[in-house]
Amino acid sequence: MIYNLQDALAAASDAEDAQFIPILDGQDSNEMKVQQNDILGVLPLKNMVLFPGVLLPVNVSRPKIQKLVKSAFENEKPIAVLCQHEKETEDPKCEDLYTLGTAARIVRVLNMLDQSLVVLLEGVDRIKVEEFTTTRTGIKARVSIYPEVFPAKNDKEFVAIASNIRDQALQILKGADNVAPEASLTLRSIDNPPTLVNYVCVNFGMSIAEKQELLGTETLSDRALRLLEILNKEVEMIKMKQDIQSKTKEEIDKEQRQYYLHHQLETIQKELGDTGAQVVAEMRKRAESKHWSDAVAKIFDKELEKLQHTPSHSPDYSIQQNYLDTLLDLPWNEYSEDNFDIKNARQVLDREHYGIDKVKERIIEHLAVLRQLQRKQQEVLGADEEATNGVGPAVKAPILCLYGPPGVGKTSLGKSIAEALGRKYARISLGGLHDEAEIRGHRRTYIGAMPGRIIENIRKVKTSNPVFVLDEIDKIGADYKGDPTHALLEVLDPEQNNTFHDNYLDVDYDLSKVLFIATANSLDSIPRPLLDRMELIEMTGYTQEEKIEIAKRHLIRKQQENHGINDAQMHLSDDIIRHLIDDYTRESGVRSLDRQLAALCRKIVTRIAMEEHVEPTLSLPELRTYLGQPRFSRDMYEGNNYIGVVTGLAWTAVGGEILFIEASLSPSKTPTLTLTGNLGDVMKESATLALGYIKAHAAEYGIKQKDLDTHSVHIHVPEGAVPKDGPSAGITITTALVSAFSGRKVRERIAMTGEMTLRGKVLPIGGVKEKILAAKRAGITDIILCNDNRKDIADIAESYLTGLTFHYVRDIKEVIDFAIL
Repeated sequence: MIYNLQDALAAASDAEDAQFIPILDGQDSNEMKVQQNDILGVLPLKNMVLFPGVLLPVNVSRPKIQKLVKSAFENEKPIAVLCQHEKETEDPKCEDLYTLGTAARIVRVLNMLDQSLVVLLEGVDRIKVEEFTTTRTGIKARVSIYPEVFPAKNDKEFVAIASNIRDQALQILKGADNVAPEASLTLRSIDNPPTLVNYVCVNFGMSIAEKQELLGTETLSDRALRLLEILNKEVEMIKMKQDIQSKTKEEIDKEQRQYYLHHQLETIQKELGDTGAQVVAEMRKRAESKHWSDAVAKIFDKELEKLQHTPSHSPDYSIQQNYLDTLLDLPWNEYSEDNFDIKNARQVLDREHYGIDKVKERIIEHLAVLRQLQRKQQEVLGADEEATNGVGPAVKAPILCLYGPPGVGKTSLGKSIAEALGRKYARISLGGLHDEAEIRGHRRTYIGAMPGRIIENIRKVKTSNPVFVLDEIDKIGADYKGDPTHALLEVLDPEQNNTFHDNYLDVDYDLSKVLFIATANSLDSIPRPLLDRMELIEMTGYTQEEKIEIAKRHLIRKQQENHGINDAQMHLSDDIIRHLIDDYTRESGVRSLDRQLAALCRKIVTRIAMEEHVEPTLSLPELRTYLGQPRFSRDMYEGNNYIGVVTGLAWTAVGGEILFIEASLSPSKTPTLTLTGNLGDVMKESATLALGYIKAHAAEYGIKQKDLDTHSVHIHVPEGAVPKDGPSAGITITTALVSAFSGRKVRERIAMTGEMTLRGKVLPIGGVKEKILAAKRAGITDIILCNDNRKDIADIAESYLTGLTFHYVRDIKEVIDFAIL
């Protein structure tokens, strides 16, 4: 906007809440000069820069600044007018101000009804601030004069530049909106070239940085050239906008003509009884509410036009209609609102699933990240929760893979995660899938073509950010139709799935907001590139204590509701549940336990139906009566009465177990090593390694070389029908052989697990938690572990470790010294 004194006074007097109250007129600017090192009060401006010789009206609302202005006006003193670096700063400090500014005299002060002042300033001299001082009345500045360097009076080049500046400024005013006609008249009335240059610098829309740059130019000629360059760019921008508007108007006219023709065509088709026109109209109406991209909208319009020209009795009509319906049914950029209540999410996960703390912690972390990013986005955009529409920030969802034995709650965890996040839930089973088109869809050139199962489930849940469970990802097959795992590489890659291409849709769809959760029993059959795209979280089998809690919290209540009974008719103590788990199930999860509870409920309901007496609290004999004799038994510690027998610890898919390593010697002229018990290759190698180590270090353990040369060794691990393998029996086999050759027994109630190298170093093993719980159930009191397994003990609850003593070793010699009596 162009300002002059008359405009400012008119604006003030015309305002509804203003009253023109003249106080005093300041003296002429020629009589008010600034000297070197003068101390001037500072008037900070938010988004304006004052130049010498130009009038500028300023609104002042801050009380301190008002006092400064009135004092300077009454005492006829100049003030330093400096611009702020950031216009949002309400109470600027010294460091918030530019040091280059203009000394000004106050021409007039207008008191407004809203207690603010309108101050008319006239620039006097350019100044540089040498030093700031902060006082109670405001900021003071010690300034030095930075005089303007004017061109010569007969400088024709400068006059020509000023003329060009006037022309360009007038052209900008002509293309601007809401500009008063007097603005052009004022610009034309300025005859003095230097005044014209400074006037345009003050009043035309430029950035503060550009205005400060213009103010700081060495000479007025340099300022004029730089100003002309800025105005030229602005003129080019205006021309570009006008060209765009012209083209847009032509496109709008074309669209209006097409709309009119389409409307006429629909009327004709309606008169002829053509239902296809009605279908097209309904689809076009539905498309108006879609939030898809321009590329998708263009494809939809093209395909809709093709449908419009296809006879309704043609076979291609239904194919085309189904395709368009699929496009319209998909939730393009439509998201359900995430529930960012972290405490509620934790309560939901804890209520539905006992244990599996690592998985729940990872979900809570993802939710916390979404919540924090949304808050950051709101701070940047100044938006509240409604403004963001509850969608949350543009963050890519993680790709989780839960793997572990059956029945540990991998699939059901997906439902709980969806409930905790407040999202829709989708699930597909990939077991036995062998056609790539099941993932990517069929091309529409095939008869019966349809979208892939990913897009189809997104279509069903009607939201673009569901929790999507990919069940049994380790059981995908492959044949001549392709390998579905190759298609999943795109689905499960956070860097690619924002442009997932379904062959049926033939357009890209954004899957980056979908929280994919894959489940698997084993990682061995999953291709390495696919594993690399997922965050692997292991869900190990439940311990006996965890199964008891799951039964009490979930399974018993569920089966009671399914069979119409309550606690007054069937109550199970912890001891009975423990017997039910140990004697009738052998699994890592709780599915068999759930089935046994269902069988128990059926027996009780049958007795109630036959009006027989039923004890509410179930006893062990009654449990045997209902479910029969125990089907399984667990090994217990058998003492140390035998030489060459050592208790080891093993991990199985159904939890930890103890096992006995038995070693015996028999006289032989040709010593041999015999291994029995259905041992795997790794365990056989451990036995061979143990015997080789003992032969090399026989003297250290008091073993005679003659005994090694005249005795065959037989190593057996009981329950020969059960396959056994793994490296963790290394130190156990070595201890058993030392006991057999030396004739010394093993310490009572001791168990051990660990891998051993040929030089006797003990290596860490896995499955520590399950092994420790198995040892505790069997009555073991001392456990030997590798020193590197200390960290695994720290992750186990203290209640599970009560009554156990751990001995950490680095070398097999430490094991032998402690274990052999």
